[in-house]
Amino acid sequence: MGTVSVSALINKMSLENLTPELNTDKIRILHPDINRPALQLTGFFDHFDNERVQIIGFVEYAYISEMTKEEQLERFEKLMSYKVPCLVYSRGHRPSEEVLRLGVKYGVPVLVSTKTTSDLMAEVIRWLNVELAPTISIHGVLVDVYGEGVLIMGESGIGKSEAALELIKRGHRLVSDDVVEIRKVSDDTLVGSAPGITRHFIELRGIGIIDVKTLFGVESVKNTQAIDMVIKLEDWNKDKEYDRLGLEEEYTEFLGNKVVCHQIPIRPGRNLAIIVESAAVNYRQKKMGYNAARELYNRVQKNIAQRMEDQE
Repeated sequence: MGTVSVSALINKMSLENLTPELNTDKIRILHPDINRPALQLTGFFDHFDNERVQIIGFVEYAYISEMTKEEQLERFEKLMSYKVPCLVYSRGHRPSEEVLRLGVKYGVPVLVSTKTTSDLMAEVIRWLNVELAPTISIHGVLVDVYGEGVLIMGESGIGKSEAALELIKRGHRLVSDDVVEIRKVSDDTLVGSAPGITRHFIELRGIGIIDVKTLFGVESVKNTQAIDMVIKLEDWNKDKEYDRLGLEEEYTEFLGNKVVCHQIPIRPGRNLAIIVESAAVNYRQKKMGYNAARELYNRVQKNIAQRMEDQE
């Protein structure tokens, strides 16, 4: 799991920084959850999650307002001494000058958001879960085909980029070519993106680098996409038995999450783009409850049963 700077949080959530003296680039957030330090403000610090972003909501602010100056100073000094990553006030509430001085003293940025507490919490948790998700980089091409994230994998030079280019010309969208960064944002969801340096570029052997966004327009690219299925390209092997019905799903695994996987043999004359499109549409159909392979199997079984009845 990675880290996120407090500066990135400030920029993403449009927060006001009341402690500009602190270098928020160097202060890192390690945990995707947040904490509302209501119990800590009463003086109870057992099991305190000090690695989390601390949010002062309406209830906490109202409770603080009932304290004497001495109590406020004592509680906030102890809270800041735990080296929390930052303290965020919601609803536009403003901290006292004493709190700001303590923030500078202990190196804890004090920030303000105009959002309601629940909205701020939801946005921060959602964003941090993505940014701090476990990440791996794999060799492949990620394309959005009819809204389904298709990860095309295979040996170098087998034709992944060429297939992606044909898909782009057919109206689909490129997410990443060559290197795909995969983040596990939940036990069910993997999100793929391109490294910043190669975003929107495709490498075609014999031609070189192509800027997809410039050539085909902004509608031909996408920054992130959930990975719904994997297509593995391999050279045609006449001695290998390939699945011709698709009754049993095959899976591949990334970061502990299973993803539907199809092995596609390559030989001259096969239109990869149409095969990928068909696989994406068929996958969507299965999600909607219709399985063509299962339907054919049922028809065959009924036909066999009918013939046996007729023979009797």
